[in-house]
Formats: sequence, C-alpha cells, structure tokens
Amino acid sequence: MKKMIRCAAAMLALSLFSTVAPAEGLKDGMKEGKAAFKSMGPLAFGPEGILFVADTKSAAVVAIDTGDTKPATGSKALKVEGLNQKIAALLGTAADQILIDDVVVNPISHSVYVAVSRGRGPEAIPVLLRVKTDGALEVVSLDKVNFSRGELPDAPVDGVVGQGNRQSNPRREAITDLAFFQDRVLIAGLSNEEFASTLRAIPFPFKTVANGTSVEMYHGAHGRFETRSPVRTFVPFKVGNEPQLIAAYTCTPLVQFPLSDLKPGAKVKGKTIAELGNMNRPIDMIVYQKDGKDFLLLANSSRGVMKISTDNIENMESITAPVTGGGKKGLPYETIQGWKGIEHLDRYDDKNALVLRKGEAGALILESLPLP
Repeated sequence: MKKMIRCAAAMLALSLFSTVAPAEGLKDGMKEGKAAFKSMGPLAFGPEGILFVADTKSAAVVAIDTGDTKPATGSKALKVEGLNQKIAALLGTAADQILIDDVVVNPISHSVYVAVSRGRGPEAIPVLLRVKTDGALEVVSLDKVNFSRGELPDAPVDGVVGQGNRQSNPRREAITDLAFFQDRVLIAGLSNEEFASTLRAIPFPFKTVANGTSVEMYHGAHGRFETRSPVRTFVPFKVGNEPQLIAAYTCTPLVQFPLSDLKPGAKVKGKTIAELGNMNRPIDMIVYQKDGKDFLLLANSSRGVMKISTDNIENMESITAPVTGGGKKGLPYETIQGWKGIEHLDRYDDKNALVLRKGEAGALILESLPLP
C-alpha cells in the first residue's frame, strides 16, 4: 500500500508556500508606483513577503512586495475584539459600512492582512489593512509600492446575466480563491468558456497569462456532472508522490485534481473523494499536521468547521453515483464543536489557526486558536 509522505519537510513544502520558490528573480518585473484596485480579495502570501491580491472586478491578480520580512518572535496568542468596529473607526465610517472580504497570515512575520470594502455596493472602496502581532491596526499604503499585475485573458463578462432569481454577475466569481505553490499562482474561479469552472496555474513572476483549465466534477448531492460551479476554496496537497489540488465546492463535494493536469486550454475531470453535506458553502480550508498525521480543516457557512482525516486519501474511490438526502460519503471528518460563527480561516503557525468569527451584537473577533 502506498503511504502518504508525512515528513515535516514535505508538509512545509506543500502548506507553507513561502518556503518553496527559488530566492532569485521573484520580484523581476515589479515596478514602483501606485497599485490601483477596483476590488480586493481573495488574498494569499508567497515567498519573501509577497502578497497576492485578487482584483475580481478587474479579473486580475496583483503581486505586492510588502517588505514585511522580519521573522516573528515567540508564540503569543492574537486576539482583537470588535475588529470591524475598530476598522470602521480607523477609516472614519460606521461598522455596518465595512465588509471584510478576506484575511491571510504572513507566514514570516505572523502579521495578518485584511482585505476590506469601505461602503456597500458598486461604489465600495477596497482597502488593505495590517494587524500586527500586538493587535495594532494600520492601513497599508499602496500609493508607492513595488508590484506586478497578471490579467486573466478569458474572464467572464462583467454584467448581470440570467433571469429572475438566477440573475448574477459572473465577474464576481472570476477569482474565488488563490494560493502560491512552488513557482506558480494557483487560481480558482469562472471563465468565459462553455465549461466555465476554471483552475489556473500561472507562472510567477508574471509575464504572459494564458487561458485557464476547464474543470468538471461529479457532484453526488446533485447527482450529476457539473462544469459551471466554481471551486470555493482549495489547498495543494501531496497524495502519494504527486502534488494535487483538493477543492471544495458549494454543497460540499471535495474533489481532487493533479496539479500536473492544470495546463492552458485543457479540460480536466476531477476525482470526487468526499460528499460532506448539502445546503452549505465552504469558506476557507487549510492543511496542518498533528500527532504525525495530516488533516484538512474546512470552515463552512452552515456546517461548522470540519476536521477531515486524510489517512486513506490515496485509496479513496471516486464518487460517481448520487448521494441523496443530505448524506455523506468518502473522507471521514469530525465537526469542531467549540468553533462557531467562523467567517474566515487561515493557518497562523505550526500549532495555531487564525479565525475571524462572529461575536456578540455584530462584533467580529480576530484570534488565533490551537489547531484541533
């Protein structure tokens, strides 16, 4: 029986993306100037303090040299009460005029970067904030930074399509999640292709950006193959000796794609390895190791936070038949009962996760919690 590689070095290579790329040339092609955004989020860190920011409205990913490369010292827990209220005060507005679009931890400094919309609707202004390890908040100025930009050539239309309650603007889902792995920016979202669900592996530094890979998967809860539902969150993960992308979709199938298959213009069918329950939207997923075993931690809109075992992932049979009645199949999991109201999740360090969760009276709490 094949065994998954569980050594610390392999896990660092797959989950701490800032350690795997070569040190030379990462900032080639960056220019100094104002990094302008129409929208902001999702976020992901790469090596050397480089922050990747999705501008979904513009169908672009911007790489920003944050200069935030001083290693964290100690292991002090982080907790910021009423984060949305403190952000509103910092930006001179009301808490109900603040939307937190994503949070991500710099794996070097352990500072937390927060993508915020100031205001509601199409006139909202994107703002990037930093929460230091002592809980202090500051606006990250983008007026004079080193940055580079990758434009998606096959983004969906920016406008309302569909009829009645099926109306939507597909551009809002041009980028639903992103990560950095080795020398590539991995992106999930929609394209303008007939098979609209798309994954991308864009070489970095950015030069030219090719069309994405159209992806198809079997959705057991819906009892059919799907090509238009976007991946909501994903992680790179090594199965056997091969790097894979583990992707979570709405209603919550987990699907496995070989990273080697993500080639421009290709069409790829994923392997559905779990159905975790319908009427649910995955939010964020991380990989971590505890007691010599690898786990996925998946935050959801209505099914809590799931700790998913990967013990037998290499031997999971593909789900190709309906899973009815909200049933579950495939990889086993447990629900972390004490973690309620989680809106965002990231890995803080080797022993802790970072969560943004709902508190009382609409307050949002940002804190580090021991990995379960």
